[in-house]
Amino acid sequence: MRYILSLITLIIFSNTVASQDGNHPLLAKDIQAQQKWVDSLYSLMSLEEKVGQLFMVRAFSNQSKAHENAVAKLINENHIGGLIFSSGGPVRQAKLNNLYQAISKTPLLIGMDAEWGLSMRLDSTYAFPWNMTLGAIRDNKLIERTGFQIGEHCKRIGVHFNFAPVVDINTNPKNPIIGNRSFGEDRDNVTEKALAFMKGMQDAGVLANAKHFPGHGDTESDSHKTLPTISFDEKRIDSVELYPYRKLIKYGLSSVMVAHLNVPSLEPRRGFPSSLSEHIVSDILKDSLGFKGLIFTDALEMKGVSNYSAPGDIDLAAFRAGNDVLLISEDVPKAIEKIIEAYNGEEISEERLAHSVKKILMAKYKVGLQDYSPIGTATLFDDLNRLKDDVLYEELLENAITVVRNKSDLLPLRNLQTKKIAYVQFGDDDGSTFYNELKKYSKVHHVKALKLDEMMTKLQNYNTVIIGLHRSNKHAWEKFEFTDKELVWLYEIARTNTVILDVFTRPYALIDLKTVENIDGIVMSYQNSEIAQQKSAQAIFGAIAVKATLPVSAGEYFKVNDGITYNAINSLSYGLPERVGMSSELLKRVDSIAQYAVDNKMTPGIQLLIARKGKVIYNKNFGHHTYSKKQAVKFEDVYDVASLTKILATLPLVMELEENGAVTLDTKLSKMLPEYTSSNKKNVTIKQMLSHYARLKPWIPFYVSTLDSVTKKPDPKYYRKEASSKFNIKVAENLYLRKDYPDSIQKIIKDSDLLSRLRYRYSDMPYYILKKYIEKYYDKPLDELVQDHFYQSLGANYTTYNPSVKFSNKNIIPTEVDDYYRYQEVHGYVHDMGAAMQNGVGGHAGVFSNANDVAKIMQLYLQRGYYGGKRYLNTETLDKFNTCYYCEDDNRRGIGFDKPQLGDEGPTCGCLSMTSFGHSGFTGTYAWADPEEDIVYIFLANRTYPKAGKNLLLRENIRTDIQEAIYEAIID
Repeated sequence: MRYILSLITLIIFSNTVASQDGNHPLLAKDIQAQQKWVDSLYSLMSLEEKVGQLFMVRAFSNQSKAHENAVAKLINENHIGGLIFSSGGPVRQAKLNNLYQAISKTPLLIGMDAEWGLSMRLDSTYAFPWNMTLGAIRDNKLIERTGFQIGEHCKRIGVHFNFAPVVDINTNPKNPIIGNRSFGEDRDNVTEKALAFMKGMQDAGVLANAKHFPGHGDTESDSHKTLPTISFDEKRIDSVELYPYRKLIKYGLSSVMVAHLNVPSLEPRRGFPSSLSEHIVSDILKDSLGFKGLIFTDALEMKGVSNYSAPGDIDLAAFRAGNDVLLISEDVPKAIEKIIEAYNGEEISEERLAHSVKKILMAKYKVGLQDYSPIGTATLFDDLNRLKDDVLYEELLENAITVVRNKSDLLPLRNLQTKKIAYVQFGDDDGSTFYNELKKYSKVHHVKALKLDEMMTKLQNYNTVIIGLHRSNKHAWEKFEFTDKELVWLYEIARTNTVILDVFTRPYALIDLKTVENIDGIVMSYQNSEIAQQKSAQAIFGAIAVKATLPVSAGEYFKVNDGITYNAINSLSYGLPERVGMSSELLKRVDSIAQYAVDNKMTPGIQLLIARKGKVIYNKNFGHHTYSKKQAVKFEDVYDVASLTKILATLPLVMELEENGAVTLDTKLSKMLPEYTSSNKKNVTIKQMLSHYARLKPWIPFYVSTLDSVTKKPDPKYYRKEASSKFNIKVAENLYLRKDYPDSIQKIIKDSDLLSRLRYRYSDMPYYILKKYIEKYYDKPLDELVQDHFYQSLGANYTTYNPSVKFSNKNIIPTEVDDYYRYQEVHGYVHDMGAAMQNGVGGHAGVFSNANDVAKIMQLYLQRGYYGGKRYLNTETLDKFNTCYYCEDDNRRGIGFDKPQLGDEGPTCGCLSMTSFGHSGFTGTYAWADPEEDIVYIFLANRTYPKAGKNLLLRENIRTDIQEAIYEAIID
């Protein structure tokens, strides 16, 4: 009989809480145990304890001991049911939470406003994007992940209810309190986003709260300060404002927060707050919408309700209206007294009290408070600031960037060789991250001026101007409008320049634009975080696709759901390793190896870059320019890449010539250069030369014959300290070689003996020869050719011969203190003597670059000739040159490219595919690409400084050990 009675009770309990569309949202999986716990606690409570459960009090973790004591007193004496934590810090909050839970007879239900994460209230915690930013994203799975990860943070810090998502449909741009907190103005989009967010958060074990019922989206006043009015008729409210609630309730929404609003169409009493309206709370929310979860008032201290009546009376009215939890009462003891008085006077029934208190207890059981354990703080900071959160944030912003104007398909920017780009900063916040990211793609100058006419004069030197409006990203309510001055400047600049406007604040800033006729491109980036700035720059240059739409309308020209999409154009993008199946943690070994090399003086400094699947996921600098440690290595610094010149300059031009039919791999030297007709090299082919299988001498020290035989210093017969028409080849500071000597170099090569037997032997000689042929064919210098054909359009603006012409020596890494030829520090001049004797422009050496630019060229090869929306070389050409033709003869080389070793020793770690290719350089440089794992690896160093001597980088396998670490970091 006892079993039957228990079963009947369980059935009655379940039926009581079952919603019209499924189970009660507060039911736990173990319903019977939940019922037993709820009934047991309730039966043991006094009336005062029951009423106390209705109150959730604000608690701070950054205030005085007096505040802490006041909260503790409410817990001890008034038996409050929960706390809503506000500002403070995570560890302090966790400790307070543990203290308050320890002194509470009934476990406390803990809530927080964490709409975009705990950082909405706490320092040292994670901030995800505003809802308005999320509203632009098309993929709702990303929103679900956001809800889940915010839920994980809440749960870790002991928060059971997150007062999110905001489901207000922000149809009023002047709304002072919602704005960025809303997913937008389209009710369907808001609903889909809120539903996804709710599902994610509740899957993480944290209960969701939809707010602000019945809808706070179309107000021009703040309910914290006054009582806003919603003037729509009932039909409109039902079809728009209530629509998200109906959908979320159907799918298990845990709670709703009722706002303090004046809604005449729903509550006839003039100026009567919605939170106190029985018709709104009970008739509409509970009965019409069938909501069975917890109902919270908005804070009862807010002027939107507190101005209506006295403390205590407000709480009683709110409870009578049908609310379950009275949030942030102005006077808890007085409110409890009022409710008990009404209960004793039979104005409130036991059934009504039990209805709310038992729902509160049900929620406590569902979140695990029947088995409460204190919050651990040892790893709290790390647990609330995880790498997985950075990965998600990056993905969210990548999917949120919106293009709303793109005149003549200006975006993404292409044909960079024709672009002279200026960046102009508007706004009161920092835009340096955006500017630095832009510079990774092309030469961009930050143009500044105090007066408009000065700005206009400076901008005459540019044909493309990127204007960034940067407003504070500190919180969701920051000022976002253009200033009058900024609007004037924008219109004037756009009148005479091609302009791309990038807005790093809420989209309502676009309302200020009275005309857009002269603005060629407009990008909406929503926030001014570093990631938003990086992703927006990447989108402008087409490194990432653009696929988002505006979540709201903004003025005359921009309507909700507007958005121009385009695909990525295969430029390198930048992001976290986990985005492409690699581990940030495992890549720390790369840090260790590089730092070891610097610490042990194998090289003064290093630039190191790793890219996978078209995304740069590691780009770091180590050490200094020299061992004096006066100047740390920076991203903009350029290194002498030595023999990487072969594949960065000469080889792409040779491939181009082969495609054009000017030569084939079997073309002989005698056909290319008639003077070789009678040479012992007349039958040497391009294939043989570039495979280093042509019996050519490895190296000829051309400079030695130009030194005085006694002093071993530059012979005045060949050199002068000052330039003249006869001595015009600058090999170093105050040292000029005779202008005809490059002809002598070519003759020496032509007349040189061949090696005694045919075998693989690495040689610089083919690139001297090819340089002469290429320049003769085009009647143009090699350095100009490679700029025109490749570097300029690639945006490889840090790649050049003779860097001191283009850059300050502060940005050029020195290579050696020369005591055998030039007798000075080699700084701003090519290290290789033969290249120096050709005015710094060798086919085998002479190029200076940074890791980012070298990566672009290697990525072009990896993408089989395509980069940045342009095809430079045919796929077949890359395949042809990336082939080992003499492997059977123990020669691993491709055509120009080095290839992995065939035996135990070679240029790689031996852990990558045979389709991989690359090259190394004498100064310590290394560039390698692997098509099978889609990896580009760049290592730039000046191991030759101060003396070339022992190659410790090679001896200790630093570059290949790093390569091995890269492959060990692959986790997909």
